[in-house]
Amino acid sequence: MSGGARGGTRGTPDTGPDGVVIVGGGAAGLSLAHWLTKTGHSPVTVVEAPDGPLRPTERTWCYWDEGPGEFDEAVLASWPLLRIHGRDGGALTADPAPLRYRMLRSAAFEALVHARLDRHPGARVVRATAHTVRDVPGGAEVRCTAADGRELTLRGRYAFDSRPPRRLPPARTTLLQHFRGWFVRTAAPRFDPGVADLMDFRVPQPRHGLAFGYVLPLAPDRALVEYTEFSRAPLGTAAYEAALGHYTREVLGLGALRVEAAEQGVIPMTDGRFPRRTGAAVFRVGTAGGATRPATGYTFAAVQRQSRDVARALAEGRDPVPRPHGRRALAMDAVLLRALDTGRVDGPDFFTGLFHGVPTERLLRFLDGATSPREEFGIGLRTPVGPMLRTVAELPFLPRRSSTGLPFPPRRTTVRPPSGEKPL
Repeated sequence: MSGGARGGTRGTPDTGPDGVVIVGGGAAGLSLAHWLTKTGHSPVTVVEAPDGPLRPTERTWCYWDEGPGEFDEAVLASWPLLRIHGRDGGALTADPAPLRYRMLRSAAFEALVHARLDRHPGARVVRATAHTVRDVPGGAEVRCTAADGRELTLRGRYAFDSRPPRRLPPARTTLLQHFRGWFVRTAAPRFDPGVADLMDFRVPQPRHGLAFGYVLPLAPDRALVEYTEFSRAPLGTAAYEAALGHYTREVLGLGALRVEAAEQGVIPMTDGRFPRRTGAAVFRVGTAGGATRPATGYTFAAVQRQSRDVARALAEGRDPVPRPHGRRALAMDAVLLRALDTGRVDGPDFFTGLFHGVPTERLLRFLDGATSPREEFGIGLRTPVGPMLRTVAELPFLPRRSSTGLPFPPRRTTVRPPSGEKPL
């Protein structure tokens, strides 16, 4: 067994009658371990994939938060202002105070949480490949293989599985948020580090769905620039590269630049029902447990909410089956996804209209599921009411169908400049 977050051999396979085993050391797994140990729960064991093909490479997570945050030590950058560009070129710069948009890189987040777990006597991280997670008498069991080939069996009162699902659940609507981003350095200052471009619809729009640019400045001459689509299927890498080349040259006018790294990924946007429980003592968290917000793809903030709820439930002796999003939020998301997928609403006009018509702080709280019914009614009046009502009327009669050939790959990072991009 690995003792602490890095190594050593000690202990037994069991975590004890009240122990928790967490499968997966990404955002969801480590967040849950953090909140459990912070509330005093012990022991906690995290099973992380060893170095190799099953271990994801560095990823970027973004979220908005108010005041000092739990993971501020790992935040790479944050922005007090957000900007939306309509496809007609008009721009709206909005102040979401008291909220602030934040960016985390997974390596810094993992290092921070690992350091905190190292200081907790009841926490450990085991580097191993998990194979089965199942109920056993008195709790749950995780069978896995360590990096040196040893077979390990971990047991606890509960097991929480944060690994991405192999298949999405049946749904009435399934779209994908798929993207590729470049970390660029420009020859001259081109970015305002105080403003994040959340949606830039000045890119060519696909025949189905919508597309936008996304710019997160890290310095006057450095930024993460992404091309994103909401549609039914991802693109090939060459298509993303062409779209990013057009966006950086023709739309943003960045001039000479160097691509220092790239990341690419797919996030599910679906009204399918993710099972939060797969056994008497086995639960799913993160995207696998429905934490990804269907209408936006944002996950990190919901993961924190879900993790806090699990920790609170265990501390109070309740069965930990938290719902990461409320029923009203999921119902509204189902309507929006269907309206976008059918083309009843125009995506770029819909989102720019919301930002123009709704105070930004309220809109971001709405996207986080933290608004009142009265506030949501007011936001609904800012949408195309007729098309949305037609969608509401048809949803109860639509069958839920299984998606085919989907799994979505994790974000991945490369360090090669794209072909055709001249280094500085």
